[in-house]
Amino acid sequence: MITDHRHPIDADRVAHARSRLPTADDVARLTSVLSMLADPVRLRLVYALDVSEEMCVGDLALALGVSEDAVSYGLRLLRSSGLVTTRKVGRVVFNRLAADFPAPLREHCLRQLVRLTNDGEGK
Repeated sequence: MITDHRHPIDADRVAHARSRLPTADDVARLTSVLSMLADPVRLRLVYALDVSEEMCVGDLALALGVSEDAVSYGLRLLRSSGLVTTRKVGRVVFNRLAADFPAPLREHCLRQLVRLTNDGEGK
């Protein structure tokens, strides 16, 4: 920890900031989720599953305009991170967002960030 400062230290603010910071484990989990969503195909998969509830690989590939291989790979990573689950009907596997997928992440982060980036295009 750095303790050598050339300016006065506001001990109360430092203590307050430290008390409000997430733990290293929480930050590691958050970083993992955010890095999972940092890929365009995976992020579009999340959006597609959010608006359609569930879809098979072939339908997702058509909706996203990418190969089934790209969709399968993206879904495999999203499943391994716990963000997507599957339901099998005969030979068809349907993918959906996990029941505990954070609704605030979908509503506030994903949708609001798209709106913000669209608003910034005209500037």
